Amino acid sequence: MSSARNNIPAVAGYPIVGNVFNVNDEVPVRAIENLADTYGGIYKLRFFGREIFVVANHELLEEMCDEKRFWKAAGEALEKLNRPGERLGLFTAPSEELPDWQQAHRILVPAFGPLPVQDMFPEMHDIATQMILKWARQGSDFRIPVTLDFTRLTLDTIALCSMDTRFNSFYREDMHPFVDAMNVLLGATSESLRAGGIIKSMMPWDDTLKRVGVARDFMDNIAMDLVKYRRAHPTDKRDLLNAMINGKDPKTGLHMDDKLITSNMTTFLVAGHETTSGLLSFAFYALLKNRHTYLAAQEEVDRVVGRGQLTAEHLKDLPYLTGVLRETLRLHPTAPGFVRTIRPDNPNEFEYLAGGKYALRRGDNVLCAIGKAQRDPEVYGPDPDAFRPERMMGEAYEQLPNCAWQAFGTGARACIGRGFAWQEALAAMAMVFQSFDLVLADEDYQLKIKQTLTIKPDEFYMRATLREGVTPVSLLSSLVGQAPTSTAPTPKRTDSGLAEDLKPMTILYGSNTGTCSSLAQKLSVDARRFGYDATILDMDAGTEALPTDRPTVIVTASYEGQPPDNAVKFVKWLEGLADGRQLQGVEYAVFSCGNSEWFSTFHRIPTVCDDLLLKHGAKRLATRGLTDAAKSNIASDFEAWTESTLWPAIAPSKQSQEGAATFEAEIDTPDRSTFLRQDVQTGTVLESKTLVAPGEPEKRHLAVQLPKGMSYQAGDYIAILPLNGPYNVKRVTRHFRLKPGASIKIDPSTATFLPAGTLIGIRDILEGFVELHSPATRKDILFCMDSTEDKSDKSRLQSLIDDSHFSAEATGKRYSLLDILEVHPSVHLTFQTYLSMLPPLRPRQYSISSSPLADPSIATVTYAMLDAPSASGHGTFKGVTSTYMASLTAGDSVQVAVRSTNKFFHLPAKPEETPVLLFCAGSGLAPFRGFVQERAVQLQQGKQLAKAVLFIGNRSPTADRLYASELDAWAKEGAIELRYAFSREPDQSKGCKYVQDRARKDQAEVKELWDQGAKLFICGIPELAEGVGRELKSVLTEGKGMGEAEREEWWRRVRNERVVINVFA
Repeated sequence: MSSARNNIPAVAGYPIVGNVFNVNDEVPVRAIENLADTYGGIYKLRFFGREIFVVANHELLEEMCDEKRFWKAAGEALEKLNRPGERLGLFTAPSEELPDWQQAHRILVPAFGPLPVQDMFPEMHDIATQMILKWARQGSDFRIPVTLDFTRLTLDTIALCSMDTRFNSFYREDMHPFVDAMNVLLGATSESLRAGGIIKSMMPWDDTLKRVGVARDFMDNIAMDLVKYRRAHPTDKRDLLNAMINGKDPKTGLHMDDKLITSNMTTFLVAGHETTSGLLSFAFYALLKNRHTYLAAQEEVDRVVGRGQLTAEHLKDLPYLTGVLRETLRLHPTAPGFVRTIRPDNPNEFEYLAGGKYALRRGDNVLCAIGKAQRDPEVYGPDPDAFRPERMMGEAYEQLPNCAWQAFGTGARACIGRGFAWQEALAAMAMVFQSFDLVLADEDYQLKIKQTLTIKPDEFYMRATLREGVTPVSLLSSLVGQAPTSTAPTPKRTDSGLAEDLKPMTILYGSNTGTCSSLAQKLSVDARRFGYDATILDMDAGTEALPTDRPTVIVTASYEGQPPDNAVKFVKWLEGLADGRQLQGVEYAVFSCGNSEWFSTFHRIPTVCDDLLLKHGAKRLATRGLTDAAKSNIASDFEAWTESTLWPAIAPSKQSQEGAATFEAEIDTPDRSTFLRQDVQTGTVLESKTLVAPGEPEKRHLAVQLPKGMSYQAGDYIAILPLNGPYNVKRVTRHFRLKPGASIKIDPSTATFLPAGTLIGIRDILEGFVELHSPATRKDILFCMDSTEDKSDKSRLQSLIDDSHFSAEATGKRYSLLDILEVHPSVHLTFQTYLSMLPPLRPRQYSISSSPLADPSIATVTYAMLDAPSASGHGTFKGVTSTYMASLTAGDSVQVAVRSTNKFFHLPAKPEETPVLLFCAGSGLAPFRGFVQERAVQLQQGKQLAKAVLFIGNRSPTADRLYASELDAWAKEGAIELRYAFSREPDQSKGCKYVQDRARKDQAEVKELWDQGAKLFICGIPELAEGVGRELKSVLTEGKGMGEAEREEWWRRVRNERVVINVFA
């Protein structure tokens, strides 16, 4: 027994004080969670000889929540809130066996039931209205102290709902004295557990106990005065105070006495507002830091509630906001832990955990660090620190393992006011979204946490601007449920800020690389010409929420036959629908992006969505559009589908203007990621260098310090939002004869993704906002034909768009709009028109070539430079992002985001058992460098690993063997075995010229590892993937009597499970 208890790691400390200094952090819970990274899911701390155990993963938390074995203990922090001889409230009572706790619990549980809580909605709405009106009066320049104002909201709400008392916190500059007294009590309690507080308490001049006593007296007196007043002035209101005064214990028939009522009133005033204010503060921080989630939440409120008065009935129809609150409490549980111990009625002196590996003795207190346990990657996957509300919605939430989300505690001692807090938080969020557009007051704000008994954001401010079409008068009218006194119609908000009579449209996109996102954005701009105001959301935002009052256009791709990352939930929902016409009333159209290189899964996800929507009663508005990235121009195919199929189907009475949707602008830096709808953040370049010998096709290495809070796995992508290089920018300014330093101001009434209404440098626009290299579309070329009188130029342009030549000429040779203008000088376009024809600049994805085990804050990129004569025959083609990255030096800022890869493109979950076979050439080494680096770190930590072999193609052992010294060192350590193929010097690689040759040469080893269960990865250009794949299909099926068709079917079955392929252009 003692040996199993001794198996629990003990954190090294100091004599007498033990681990006081190990947790002596400004935020002690952060220190406790960080220790779990070193000591694992359970460990032991000592403080002045007193032991406390910490559990910090889901598996052990689930065991600790077993009510038959354990129950809640008050813990040292809660014990310090109690005074000797006083009556104990529900929150601070050390045991559920105490008569006081049992009596109060039996009387109050019905008072917190669903119907009584729903009856409190008007009071909740009343207090939230006070906050909304205060924010509106203060104006858009005011820095809202978020945590303080949400504290005002929740304190006033619990006071009004529970005891019919108004603290009127929004009508005073300072906080209510109750809050000041509470902060003294909670602050002193928290400080007493830190090294500084312990030392301070030993000093003769320390007056902490005196100040705490005064604060407790003040709080108790307020509560007692409220009880006395109610007894002297009884009402028939169904609030908590009346429930305690008039309620009888159903078991004993006794009433609660005034001292017990007072103790519980204090509990409600503290616990009933402190945690909820933290929840709301963390929620708005997360939403503003993840703008796509903010927009999705706002869209849901607009769709469900609109501009009318919020009611309690609306709340059940806000699944996304519900997911936001759950995900917020998963990442930032405002009560970040609870203490458990062996139940007194449990006959066992020891309780065993993890199948007997660990043991706890009766009397041991265990702190359940739920903030860490709720980020367990075993439950929440590779991105447990990411804010993704959709994982806490619907089926995904319902399928979570037991105890994976314990934000309100567990068992009989779980939060009795959960329903109250949930209704209050949902209502407040919905009303804020109805009324305001919010932004961070400090764009660079990084989360700071203040801890007392709970945790909250610190120094967090935001600004609130009344939403377009909302005036102070109409705001007041909507809040109180009255029609505005003005008879003028409320203007409808549009993307450009115009008030127009536009019909709504929803555009859903599924995209990993940004292509479908860009198409969706282009469609939203075009929609204005056809009378629609389009809202753009990712597909997951449409899960269980497809609108029936507007057309929905879905633009999506497949990735290895799987949904894009932001469409997984949507597709899973569609596939899980029972037979029936559940989607009747939905009207939709689908555009499919695919790549025929992957013939077995070509257009799979768009086809699934299209077919299932139709099957379940939705109305297909237009035939599905298709494009093949391997053979055609995606933008042209999309444009042709929208013009010839989509718009005629949904807007037959509207006529598109031929040619470009030009805009008014004055020719005389904003955050481009916002305008381009790209979720990127600012990282810092640490290193940039060349990896090959002079004269060789250039391969380079870039190391980036990631923004705080951004994490990745080996094998993931990093998205880089580039700048167009000076070569191409100069081509544009030269063609249009624009002077250096010229600026442009776009008319704010224009439908455009570009920043409007403000002067911005033309060079800034060309560098950072538009694609200069994208192939011209058929529509672009037609417009150019209409913009010239030269018959020979018209004829040449016509030849580019002939059906028999368009793909090979315009698309295959990648004629950009600028190429066309330079070659056909008779085509006259104004700069404004040219600019309006360009698509938005999008990020490019690169495989990360490092492992977070080496340093989680650094990601590296390995890439090839593109600098060659243009396929169009006009000028030089310089890769936009490779040229941009090569220009960066240490200390430069770079806009980045981590993107998840194919979920199968990761090292095996059991690396000690599963061999690995890697095949690549050139810069295709990138993700495999990260794999090998990860294995090297694991070996250094003493982990046993199965064999791994890397087959890699280069030109020469001396000219372009990337990361040669690193790979050699890792091979020497046993992290990898190297098998090279040198195309220029095959004599240096056992006569093998290409990777597939080396695979055939070492086929015995390949087959042996395959038979041992190896996982096989291929990374490179399509030709490499095809050649290596063909050779491996032959090698691995040799002697099995398979024909060609059978081999292909076998290869299809093992794809993603054992064979994973990553192809790049």
